[in-house]
Amino acid sequence: MSKEILQGREVILEFFPVGALVKVTAMDTASLTEISVQGPANAGQEILKRNALLRLEYVLKKNGLIS
Repeated sequence: MSKEILQGREVILEFFPVGALVKVTAMDTASLTEISVQGPANAGQEILKRNALLRLEYVLKKNGLIS
Protein backbone atom coordinates (compact mmCIF):
# COMPACT_ATOMS: atom_id res chain seq x y z
CA MET A 1 0.00 0.00 0.00
CA SER A 2 1.09 3.58 -0.60
CA LYS A 3 1.63 4.51 3.03
CA GLU A 4 4.55 2.08 3.40
CA ILE A 5 6.08 2.61 -0.05
CA LEU A 6 5.80 6.39 -0.12
CA GLN A 7 6.72 6.80 3.55
CA GLY A 8 9.64 9.16 3.95
CA ARG A 9 9.01 10.80 0.55
CA GLU A 10 7.66 14.32 0.36
CA VAL A 11 4.44 14.43 -1.67
CA ILE A 12 2.56 17.64 -2.44
CA LEU A 13 -1.22 17.28 -2.88
CA GLU A 14 -3.53 19.89 -4.40
CA PHE A 15 -7.31 19.72 -4.64
CA PHE A 16 -9.13 21.72 -7.34
CA PRO A 17 -12.95 21.69 -7.39
CA VAL A 18 -14.29 21.72 -10.96
CA GLY A 19 -18.08 21.71 -10.85
CA ALA A 20 -19.26 18.34 -9.52
CA LEU A 21 -15.72 16.93 -9.72
CA VAL A 22 -12.49 17.46 -7.82
CA LYS A 23 -9.14 17.26 -9.60
CA VAL A 24 -6.37 16.03 -7.33
CA THR A 25 -2.74 16.57 -8.28
CA ALA A 26 0.06 14.75 -6.45
CA MET A 27 3.75 15.47 -6.94
CA ASP A 28 6.75 13.56 -5.62
CA THR A 29 9.32 16.25 -4.85
CA ALA A 30 12.37 13.96 -5.10
CA SER A 31 11.71 12.86 -8.69
CA LEU A 32 9.46 15.77 -9.75
CA THR A 33 6.89 13.20 -10.91
CA GLU A 34 3.37 14.63 -11.06
CA ILE A 35 0.03 12.88 -11.60
CA SER A 36 -3.61 13.97 -11.64
CA VAL A 37 -6.81 12.09 -10.89
CA GLN A 38 -10.45 13.15 -10.78
CA GLY A 39 -13.34 12.08 -8.65
CA PRO A 40 -16.79 13.19 -7.56
CA ALA A 41 -16.81 16.07 -5.12
CA ASN A 42 -18.97 14.10 -2.69
CA ALA A 43 -16.44 11.20 -2.52
CA GLY A 44 -14.55 12.81 0.35
CA GLN A 45 -11.04 14.13 0.55
CA GLU A 46 -9.52 10.98 2.09
CA ILE A 47 -10.73 8.73 -0.75
CA LEU A 48 -9.51 11.18 -3.38
CA LYS A 49 -6.16 11.47 -1.60
CA ARG A 50 -5.80 7.68 -1.42
CA ASN A 51 -6.57 7.32 -5.13
CA ALA A 52 -4.01 9.99 -6.03
CA LEU A 53 -1.32 8.35 -3.88
CA LEU A 54 -2.03 4.95 -5.42
CA ARG A 55 -1.72 6.44 -8.91
CA LEU A 56 1.54 8.20 -7.97
CA GLU A 57 2.90 4.94 -6.56
CA TYR A 58 1.98 3.15 -9.80
CA VAL A 59 3.71 5.76 -11.98
CA LEU A 60 6.85 5.80 -9.81
CA LYS A 61 7.06 1.99 -10.00
CA LYS A 62 6.43 2.00 -13.76
CA ASN A 63 9.25 4.52 -14.28
CA GLY A 64 11.61 2.49 -12.06
CA LEU A 65 11.96 5.21 -9.45
CA ILE A 66 10.80 2.99 -6.57
CA SER A 67 10.59 -0.76 -6.13
